[in-house]
Amino acid sequence: MDSTGISIRRTGRVAVVRFDRSDDLNALSLDLMGQLTETALSFQEDAETSAVVLTGGSKAFCAGIDLRDPQLIGSFLQPVGRRRQALAIGPKMCRAWESMDQVTICAIEGHCIGGGLALAAACDFRIMGRGARCRIPELSLGMNLSWQTLPRLVHLVGPARAKQIVILAEEVSAEQAHIWGLAEEVVENGKAMEAAIAMAEKVARMPPIPVRMTKQAVNAVTNALDHATAYMDLDQLMLCLTTADHREGLEAFLTKREPTFKGE
Repeated sequence: MDSTGISIRRTGRVAVVRFDRSDDLNALSLDLMGQLTETALSFQEDAETSAVVLTGGSKAFCAGIDLRDPQLIGSFLQPVGRRRQALAIGPKMCRAWESMDQVTICAIEGHCIGGGLALAAACDFRIMGRGARCRIPELSLGMNLSWQTLPRLVHLVGPARAKQIVILAEEVSAEQAHIWGLAEEVVENGKAMEAAIAMAEKVARMPPIPVRMTKQAVNAVTNALDHATAYMDLDQLMLCLTTADHREGLEAFLTKREPTFKGE
């Protein structure tokens, strides 16, 4: 485990990547997102690995972006160009994991919230412990859903379910996620990693070259229009961050009260 909380373990043609900040939230700081991006990119020249299992903390896969991260807070005080650059770290991380040649399998225990779910949706498969919960609270904080996550969600659960998850910010149980298509398998608590490794080993037993070709082909068909439909979501986020509703949503979140939005 390095100083960022990321570890990589390889067994045969399977690699396990764990990011764990050793707290109950396992939130994404800007530094951690940069390291996760670099980790994904480090597999580009790796022809010996067929599948990568991605997992977070044992109590929470990931509680989303760390709103208390000093680097993130500092970026809001920067000129527009640098602020935009900082906000681009999240979508770069998701694209890096989505575009990996290796099959990626997400093992999820505990909470999977906001940016954590965005990262999980960028992987090929998701396996959840029975007690795991998913939620996207961005709209309740006066923000849009960015990181080009919306088309990925629509591909997985369909337009109505995507609206239900994003607009209503409803918590989705592991069983519901399985029914909706957000998770491929639900297992007993604490067994998500074991099940993900078992799936990765199945992939590893297949011939590596056609596996990679097939993944690339499926992604090309599925994601053909994703950039065209979501390329502006970062700039929409920057606009949302200037609104009074965002300030109200963030203050309400930090002080644990119900927000009052006015469309301003």
